Amino acid sequence: MNDHWEVYALKYAQRMERSRYDSFIFDDNHDAPHAMDYFIWLLRNGEQTILVDTGYDRAEGIARQRPVTEEPADLLKRFGVAPDTIDTVIVTHLHYDHAGSLPEFSHANFHLQEQEMVYATGPCMCHDTLKMPFTGEHVCAMVRQLFAGRLIYHNGSGEVAPGVEVHLIGGHSRGLQCVRVKTTRGWLVLASDASHYYENFLNRTPFPIVVDLEEMLTGFSTLRQLADSENHIIPGHDPLVRQLYPAVFTGDDSVIRLDQPPIRPVTR
Repeated sequence: MNDHWEVYALKYAQRMERSRYDSFIFDDNHDAPHAMDYFIWLLRNGEQTILVDTGYDRAEGIARQRPVTEEPADLLKRFGVAPDTIDTVIVTHLHYDHAGSLPEFSHANFHLQEQEMVYATGPCMCHDTLKMPFTGEHVCAMVRQLFAGRLIYHNGSGEVAPGVEVHLIGGHSRGLQCVRVKTTRGWLVLASDASHYYENFLNRTPFPIVVDLEEMLTGFSTLRQLADSENHIIPGHDPLVRQLYPAVFTGDDSVIRLDQPPIRPVTR
C-alpha cells in the first residue's frame, strides 16, 4: 500500500439565509448574501479508510434550525462504508457541526488535539458566547470515548497514518486542527474551520467566531506552509469547493473529489 490518498468532500447540509456579516469581520459589503456548506471528508487508500469529522444528525439540525440535506451516515453508504466499520476518525474540533453522532462510529479510534478537550470542558464554557458552537452531549460523547480507551490525543503536530498528518491551528477554537494529506497531486490541506472560505486565508479576513484572533491570522500562514500551493488548501465551508472540483456522481455535486486537480484554479 502506498501513502497516496484519495480525498472526498461530502456535503450534508447548507445554509442559504446568511450574509457576509456572518462570515467576515469588518466586511464592507456585510449585507450581501453568503451561503455556507457543511462537509465531512473521507480519505481512502486501498482498503484503509479515514473519516475527518462526523457532521451533525437530523435532530441536531432541527434543534439549531439548520436542517441536513442528507445524513452523513447515508453519504458514507454511497461508498459502501457504514459508520461502525470505520476504525479511524479525525475530529478537527468539537463544534456541533464537526463532532456530532460520535456513538455511531462504535469501532473507531478518535484523534483530537489535547487543547480542544481542555477548552471544551474548561472554564471558557461558562461564557455563553464561547459555548454556543458546542453541544454538550457531543462533548460528553467524546469524554466517553476517552474512558473507553478509544481517544488518541495530539499535542501540536502528529501522524495519523503514513501520508496523513494533523497540525494544531487554534484561533476559531482552542484545539482546532487541520489535516494534511499526501495525494498524487501533492500535499493537500483540509483546513476545516482554520479557513471557512477561500476568502478567509486568501485575503486574511477573519471569521467572526473566534477565541484567539492572533492564532487565527497566524493559522492562515500555517495552512499555506503546509500545502503545496493555495490550490491545495480546501476551506471547511465554502460552496465554491463544489464548483472547483469534479463531482463523483453524475448530476449530483454533494460528493466531490479533491485529490484530483481543480477544474479551474482559485483566484484572489
